[in-house]
Amino acid sequence: MTEPQRYITSEELKKHKKPGDLWISIQGKVYDVSEWVNHHPGGEHPLLNLAGQDATDAFVAFHPGTAWKYLDKFFNGFYLEDYSVSDASKDYRKLLFEFSKMGLFDKKGHTAFFTMCLIVILFAVSVYGVLCSESPLVHMISGGLMGFIWIQSGWLGHDSGHYQIMLTPRLNRFAQVLTGNCLAGISIEWWKWNHNSHHIACNSLDYDPDLQHLPFFAVSSKLFSSITSYFYDRTLDFDSFARFLVSNQHFTFYPVMCFARINLWAQSFILLFSDRKVPHRILELFGLLIFWIWYPLLVSCLPNWSGRLMFVISSFMICGIQHVQFCLNHFSSSVYVGPPKGNDWFEKQTNGTLGIKCSSWMDWFHGGLQFQVEHHLFPRLPRCHLRKISPFVKELCKKHGLPYNCASFWEANVMTVRTLKNAAIQARDFTKPVPRNLVWEAVNTHG
Repeated sequence: MTEPQRYITSEELKKHKKPGDLWISIQGKVYDVSEWVNHHPGGEHPLLNLAGQDATDAFVAFHPGTAWKYLDKFFNGFYLEDYSVSDASKDYRKLLFEFSKMGLFDKKGHTAFFTMCLIVILFAVSVYGVLCSESPLVHMISGGLMGFIWIQSGWLGHDSGHYQIMLTPRLNRFAQVLTGNCLAGISIEWWKWNHNSHHIACNSLDYDPDLQHLPFFAVSSKLFSSITSYFYDRTLDFDSFARFLVSNQHFTFYPVMCFARINLWAQSFILLFSDRKVPHRILELFGLLIFWIWYPLLVSCLPNWSGRLMFVISSFMICGIQHVQFCLNHFSSSVYVGPPKGNDWFEKQTNGTLGIKCSSWMDWFHGGLQFQVEHHLFPRLPRCHLRKISPFVKELCKKHGLPYNCASFWEANVMTVRTLKNAAIQARDFTKPVPRNLVWEAVNTHG
């Protein structure tokens, strides 16, 4: 005799969203992922952020069909009594199913191959320019080429983190470490930890790490209340020092972006030397070690310190274009405070993203980020198909009254600077006091 199905309500499900007691619902079935959170390939934050609610849309977006067979071992015997699906989510899931039937998630094109070939050629040219030329101009161009190589390796790292760009998982992992750790000095595990959280909590001021840049930048005055970052597990202090920097952020944005790579290098080491559980920690560190051997060695081959400085600055400035691109997609979009919700996941992704208008021949420049709405809705889709599915996504957004935000590269820059300027003006309102930090106290101590 079959046992009767047991049901719980959404309110009861919400009680299970703490470490050690994590339940989620997928298509009305409830799963206990309390232990799995420590082994989840996407890190713990996606499960922690969506625990206690239905997470079907996020699950189908980030997992291939083969992942469904692993769910049963987490099923705790309960079903969601008041499970319901919005019309927007129904249509979104239908569209995802259609793309899957068309085989779009499996047809990856030759983007990775051509990009790797380009990287090899440019790397050889850059090294040749350093070793075989005495011209300062050639050295500066070689540095610029190195920055361009980092951009292209970044696109490959981004792609390989979302879907398998190589023939096997092992080769995919090799490509990740090679292009990320060895070639660019950035831990691929740090990137996945950070980027998966960004996708799940897109444009949440306290859950999305891609908007948490205090003391340098604040995209909203809501950050002035020193909110808690649930990603970094600390308070984002908006003190007098942060106020000074944020008050001028529309002037400092591009200079800081030129050297943002330093922060990515630092964040990689901070994670790998932390107490956090990091998969493949030794391999990650070994990859970074390779970078910190070949890059300083190459720079040291330049004839003088002025040439070395010019090479490094050139590589940073060109690579800074990519850091600007990352910001354009979200800084000027709608933001909110609070955790992401499973029942409006589709809506949050469209509200929090901005696409970039460009001709198809410029797709290599943007690395897929120009179709930001499409990428956030279908993160596993190879970037060679993003332009193809764009009309379907526009139609779906139009049908449900959701924004499909898109602007030219120039317009997106203007919108981003305007957002930063508006927040800067509000930061200059000295009628609203902020906590004084230790630096302020030291500078202003008398007697």
